[in-house]
Amino acid sequence: MVSATDIFDASILIVDDQEANVRLLEQLLGEAGYTHIASTMNPEGVCALHRKNAYDLILLDLQMPGMDGFEVMESLKTNKADSYLPVIVLTAQPGHKRRALHAGAKDFISKPFDLVEVTTRIHNMLEVRLLYRQLENYNRLLEETVAERTAELRESEARYRSLAELASDWYWEQDANGTFTKVSGPVLEMLGVRVGTLTGENGDDGSAGWNKAEREALQAKIADRQPFLELVLNRINADGSHQQFQVSGEPMFDRACHFIGYRGIGVELAARKWNS
Repeated sequence: MVSATDIFDASILIVDDQEANVRLLEQLLGEAGYTHIASTMNPEGVCALHRKNAYDLILLDLQMPGMDGFEVMESLKTNKADSYLPVIVLTAQPGHKRRALHAGAKDFISKPFDLVEVTTRIHNMLEVRLLYRQLENYNRLLEETVAERTAELRESEARYRSLAELASDWYWEQDANGTFTKVSGPVLEMLGVRVGTLTGENGDDGSAGWNKAEREALQAKIADRQPFLELVLNRINADGSHQQFQVSGEPMFDRACHFIGYRGIGVELAARKWNS
């Protein structure tokens, strides 16, 4: 919410080539309680003044020699630091009001000035302007927070991978098609088989020696994109030796919640028992 103090502390620039109009508006605004009022009778300098001071509101006369109010608004639009055009135009020409609004003005005040109209339109305009700035600040803070959280997640992800690799005999990642994209650890030596054999490549279905029920349970988990924890897989090698493995894995998703694959860790239980 915008407080009355915020509104009356807002910065206002009066732009009019007639000194009498400038003095009248300064008096009206001062008596209404506004404390930061500036003015200029030089329309060519408005853009530079706004870039320097970032006024909350510009009261802009439309009919000025040399550079009229429409040209001033076009020059203000070049300010990339502030895409919002905080302008109320001052005009005695009813036909100029619609054109001014199409040109980017947010409101208008008719000449000759009416005290109620001046104070009401300026108060309402400033309330909207300050709310817009609050929204900009909130969005900026939100973007910074998201960037920080993303960096933290990436760091956490890197730590997870490092710890997972250290705490297991192997670590793997595979894409949405089941193709292995990352394998760390002595997989070939430990498993005694090639990774391709496990995924059905190299001309076979990868089932030789593995317990069929255990493999089907693992494949069902992956097909349903479900995490699995410490599933035990048994394999009898061609020489009659027995291997037992314990595997854990989880599905991976991108920021848009699209499935992108699996990652997991595994240990050879027999080897762990032999080392203990």
